[in-house]
Amino acid sequence: MDIRQNEVAVDAFRHEALLYDGIDEFVDRTAAFIREGVDASEPIYAVVSSEKIERLRSAVGDSAEVRYADMAEVGSNPARIIPAWRSFVEECETTGRPFRGIGEPIWAERTVAELVECERHEALLNLALAGTRGWLLCPYDTARLSERVLAEAGRNHPFLWLDGAHAGSALARAADAIEAPFDEPLPETPTEAQLISFGRNDLHDVRAFVEERAVLAGLGRSRTADLLLAADEVVSNSLRHGGGHGELRMWSDPDTLLCEISDTGQILDPLAGRRRPDGTEERGYGLWLVNQVCDLVQIRTFPSGSVVRLHIRIGRG
Repeated sequence: MDIRQNEVAVDAFRHEALLYDGIDEFVDRTAAFIREGVDASEPIYAVVSSEKIERLRSAVGDSAEVRYADMAEVGSNPARIIPAWRSFVEECETTGRPFRGIGEPIWAERTVAELVECERHEALLNLALAGTRGWLLCPYDTARLSERVLAEAGRNHPFLWLDGAHAGSALARAADAIEAPFDEPLPETPTEAQLISFGRNDLHDVRAFVEERAVLAGLGRSRTADLLLAADEVVSNSLRHGGGHGELRMWSDPDTLLCEISDTGQILDPLAGRRRPDGTEERGYGLWLVNQVCDLVQIRTFPSGSVVRLHIRIGRG
């Protein structure tokens, strides 16, 4: 189903991966995409690197229809990206106009754990923005990303833009596969990880355990407070919804302190922690808050229970 860009009619949500080779092709393709949106008076949001923002501004010029944001800031934790898109899309919906977006959450310097969560984010966009009207373009640099990453792009995007042609992706996941809770195993906990089991009367001991290990790992005062807040939220969720007990493990790698909480409960909402609370809900604040203070949060649900793994970079305050 090869089609040219100006023949694409967007009457629903179109999620498309742009496969490009190098910065010049990136600018050529995305600048044309932006200009077409400007000509149609469609609001456009480009969330890419600061370098690419400057290149696009030079190529496109200033327009009231176009806004930019640095993905390194918006998406340092990939779970924060969907709320940013939801805010933009909801604003566009008040005008009745379809939106255009460019979002590049995946780049070669991402850590392995970040890359896994970025790919999960790309899959969840199909769920989070379903029912909206617009075109979200996600660029992938074929010169710098692995074949595995590029193949996963084909599974997470119903459409591909490659070699100047738009086409449907034969690899795209079905909707029910996206909606199902994610149960890909996380990397094994190292043998040196330290463990504390907890129940309803053990919150004080858990906090002391987390704080002591944060200090020993060299985490600064403000980041220790962030980790304590995040761990407290997840442990409290375990006590309320995860069977009333659980286990907390901590370990570090050269630049990150990790804290993993596991219990026998189920986290069934695939967008848990990725919806900005609107003040009318009784639940959903805990994992949202955790994603605001942690550098990375990994959530998995298995038949035996759920796991939440918190990542805090060492040396950031």
